Amino acid sequence: MRAVVVQRFGGPEVLVEAEVPDPVAGPGEVLVRVEVVGVNYADTHTTENTYLAPQQLPLVPGAEVVGRVVACGAGTDAGLLGRRVVALVPTGGYAELAVCPVDSTVEIGEDLPGADACALVLQGVTAWHLLRTSTRMAPGESVVVHSAAGGVGTVAVQLAARWHAGRVIASASTPDKRSLAADLGADVVVDAAAAAEAGAGAVRDLLMSANDGECVDVVLEMTGGDVFNGSYLALAPLGRLVVFGMASRRAGRSIPPVDLMATSRTVAGFWLQAALAHGGLRAAMDELLSMTRAGLLRPVLGGEYALADARLAHEDLRARRTVGKLVLRP
Repeated sequence: MRAVVVQRFGGPEVLVEAEVPDPVAGPGEVLVRVEVVGVNYADTHTTENTYLAPQQLPLVPGAEVVGRVVACGAGTDAGLLGRRVVALVPTGGYAELAVCPVDSTVEIGEDLPGADACALVLQGVTAWHLLRTSTRMAPGESVVVHSAAGGVGTVAVQLAARWHAGRVIASASTPDKRSLAADLGADVVVDAAAAAEAGAGAVRDLLMSANDGECVDVVLEMTGGDVFNGSYLALAPLGRLVVFGMASRRAGRSIPPVDLMATSRTVAGFWLQAALAHGGLRAAMDELLSMTRAGLLRPVLGGEYALADARLAHEDLRARRTVGKLVLRP
């Protein structure tokens, strides 16, 4: 089969299409002929070996696929054979065939576009957990969504609005991206990354100004640096900030425990793999799929690339030239 193989860690230049042996499904696994592969910002860290889970070479990246089950491993329910599914995989998604754990495989039927399913299973489920599990957003609360035009952000803006946030404040880097966030339901759109060039205080002031001078209740943060620092400063008492990425590749400030006590603020971290280990996929996917089919949630598709163009997809993603969900088609 054809796959994108990483033989050395590095940037987009290490993504090379090659012929490799077909994988074989083991116990508790199914083999899927891939229709579309999701591309995520985390993949850019994986190819550098700078993400949360250490990687080994050679590596086929890719954490989510949509396709049809063509084989079942020993002891696996043969009823999945021939079914169309979306699945999360530890690695191996950038390929014509992928081995998928049954526990992270969801049947989607024939009606849902593959790219839409990819937009939901990792980034959509992440957005769901950021609001439902990590921050426990309540109706009426103000919610800041950074990188609001990205894969997680486009879903999070819609969910926060649908779940009756008091005010959805979206941050994005260009006028077109801010316009998209407004179309998805954001009440106010800003550019926190530009404000961060003037320091954390400028980010705090920008977010509070967007909230009529008040501190904010919930922040979804994946940029790092002074965007994180300023967002923390803008938190209201009992406010919650959840970190789910560090796109700038710059860490934020260290926060002394006494500061958290004095302000009654919460700073949390989120990694989808940890949530999945505690059964965090099914409930989220059931609600996201239901909302999508009912027209209450719109997956935003930002680009489609051939498998051989994985390098270009990563270059576009890292250069912030994209919005929504990117996919590869083997």
